[in-house]
Amino acid sequence: MNTKFEAGINIAIKIPKNKYEKTVAFYRDILKLDVEEKPIDNPTVSRTHEVKFGHNIIWLDCVDNYTHSETWLQLTVPNVAEATDYLLSSGVETCDEIEELPENMHWITDPAGTVFNVQQKR
Repeated sequence: MNTKFEAGINIAIKIPKNKYEKTVAFYRDILKLDVEEKPIDNPTVSRTHEVKFGHNIIWLDCVDNYTHSETWLQLTVPNVAEATDYLLSSGVETCDEIEELPENMHWITDPAGTVFNVQQKR
């Protein structure tokens, strides 16, 4: 298997609606990071803010039906189909029902429940 998994630049923090405004204010007003609300059309995310975090981007996602925060990470691979075959052969199933995705991407989780988005390296 020649698939090499690399960390992507995107980190998503899924935040319950009742903690969203205070969380955005923390990154913007306390940490003084660049925070910008971005339009989003997603059935499970009602609002999102982009936060410049060094070479990475943190996406603060407001999710109306969550009771606690979760951090989701991005993985990039040269070939998504090969990586998916490798993951399946290693007992790691995709869980694309978690949240809507464009074609040629998959959601997976580690044994602790951390969510990863597997997508084509650009």
